[in-house]
Amino acid sequence: MTSLQKKIDTEGITSSIQQLRTYLDGAEIEPLISALEALKEDPDSAPRLADTNEAFNNPGIAQGAVLTYAPYLIVLISDDPYTNDTRNKH
Repeated sequence: MTSLQKKIDTEGITSSIQQLRTYLDGAEIEPLISALEALKEDPDSAPRLADTNEAFNNPGIAQGAVLTYAPYLIVLISDDPYTNDTRNKH
């Protein structure tokens, strides 16, 4: 595992998918749910994690509601402040 990869909790993803399906409705979140399902199947895949980030950031997704019902997404989409990567530091 490189410093840019995260340990993905598949139970957290499963819970997030269930919460999103239970409390949110609409086509807006379907790309995100699809991306989460793919990430759950291959949690060590950097491209799958990137797809999840992209699906979350696409316009039209109600991000506030998504984070309310699936707070594990914060872990998935946040940068790791403890990496040695200095590209984004001010």
